[in-house]
Amino acid sequence: MRTSPMFLGVVVCCLSMPHAFCFAPSSSSSAKMIGRPEGLVALASSTVVAGELDTSVEFPPPLTKMERLQRAAQFWSSALPIVLSYYSKDAELRVKESFTGQALTEKEQEILWSEQHAQGARKLADTITSLKGFYVKTAQIIASRQDLFPPEYTEALSDFTDNVDPLPVELIKAVVAKELLVRGEKFEDIFTEFDDEPLGSASVAQVHRAVLTEKYGSKEVAVKVQRPSIESKLMGDIANLKTLSKTFRDDLPLDYYTVFCELEKQLADEFNFLAEAVAMDRIFEAVSRDENGMPCEPPIVLPRPVQGLVSRRVLVMDYLKGVPLSRAAEEMLKKGIEPDSPEGQLFGRRLLKSLTSIFGRCILETGFFHADPHPGNIFVLDNGDIGLIDFGQVKQIGGRARETLSKVMVALDERKSDTNPADLKLIGDLALELGVEIADDSPPEGPAAVAMWLFDGSVETLPGGFDKGELSPNSPVKALKSFPQDLVLVGRSSILIKGLSSRLGIPWSLAHEWAPSARKVLAGNTEKNKAVAVKKSGKVRIRDVVRLLKTWARGKGSRAVARMPS
Repeated sequence: MRTSPMFLGVVVCCLSMPHAFCFAPSSSSSAKMIGRPEGLVALASSTVVAGELDTSVEFPPPLTKMERLQRAAQFWSSALPIVLSYYSKDAELRVKESFTGQALTEKEQEILWSEQHAQGARKLADTITSLKGFYVKTAQIIASRQDLFPPEYTEALSDFTDNVDPLPVELIKAVVAKELLVRGEKFEDIFTEFDDEPLGSASVAQVHRAVLTEKYGSKEVAVKVQRPSIESKLMGDIANLKTLSKTFRDDLPLDYYTVFCELEKQLADEFNFLAEAVAMDRIFEAVSRDENGMPCEPPIVLPRPVQGLVSRRVLVMDYLKGVPLSRAAEEMLKKGIEPDSPEGQLFGRRLLKSLTSIFGRCILETGFFHADPHPGNIFVLDNGDIGLIDFGQVKQIGGRARETLSKVMVALDERKSDTNPADLKLIGDLALELGVEIADDSPPEGPAAVAMWLFDGSVETLPGGFDKGELSPNSPVKALKSFPQDLVLVGRSSILIKGLSSRLGIPWSLAHEWAPSARKVLAGNTEKNKAVAVKKSGKVRIRDVVRLLKTWARGKGSRAVARMPS
């Protein structure tokens, strides 16, 4: 049981599943309707105390060039020794084996590498604690992947999933005042309550609970406030990770250098809360209506932005009462619910079902979806519902990609077995159609194995002799020559759900769960093609008229039921 030095390359690159290009609406027209009136933002540069500005609060300035260089030097001086320690330990073991002719037992190797992991995890946690910034995001992802990373790492980095280096409330109020107050308006004109302690503090923003005045609806809200001058720090961190991933490009299971290049382009949209508010509304509208356009219950609770209280750096939205998924197990234990108990398993299935439904509908039906899923962004609400927050990273994929993905789901769901040659060829051909490129020396089952590994966590044995473990030398990931950047974030969503199912001990097939939506997408595309053909021919068929009347009747019936007294 030898641990490859490649493992730490992945850890220090800090992504278990790569990010990629992200779409977020940047159109000024839709965003302006949500935000504050332009030209009326007060020039407040400090906080509000009892209705007065406290000029003692100073905004942190952007990093200077020298500070960016110092930060890069600190990163390299911390990251390289961790990586090199694994290479050194591996070489040491090989030398001992060559001289003595004896290899360590499985138990001895397990103890040795556990100690190495513990040491590396402590150093990595110390580095992230010191640097903060983008590295906090990477720690959150590692902590969520108990199925991939050793427990020494996931436990050491678990503290980064919630509150990270919270800013003083005076500075937070100063940002809110600068961004939201119009001329002649006081802080108390918007908020009757504003909690000093944050609900959460992350790399980009900090969130506080507050209560709006009657003028703005008198409701409980969450106020998301961007950290001052954070943009230059995070973009510098990405540059460091690009350099590191390029240095160890040949030792990593995926081309993380390309991934970080794409992420560098994507991250800029996360600093625009106007775009985030538009994305929140767009996703809500998509999942709160059925295929006939009638209102329906969303599969998950989504917050909505408060009209008129959104700016580029402040976002006021609905408050979701609950705890992040990262603390759900702890809360369940407080209530006497063991994770392996029937109640715990029931909750686990409900969680997987909710996440599978929201991502399946968004990815396959509209192509526009939440692209930053991790346990800090998934909430378990007080009533047991599941909530999803933080829409700073979203992604739009095209209709052709959605159609091919839908075909992959149907093919996986309808396969006769995991070894049937005809099924493997169909699945593999569809994976290649998506843009997946397989290494030249990979077995012919490689494309199908990648699709099964990504979208069917219930499979026991992958075809082609591949292992299910992501860091295994025989992992399907190693067979990947390249993965289409347009679909990397789809993969990230599937990996999140796959990791949760593994942690919960619940076999889960995304392909099986997504297949109904996939069939609807394919059927809809078929109907559209028929409609185009009819339009071109100029003929109207009776069955098309009957189908249209049936759809109209269902819609009328749904509206009648909705108007009935409860």
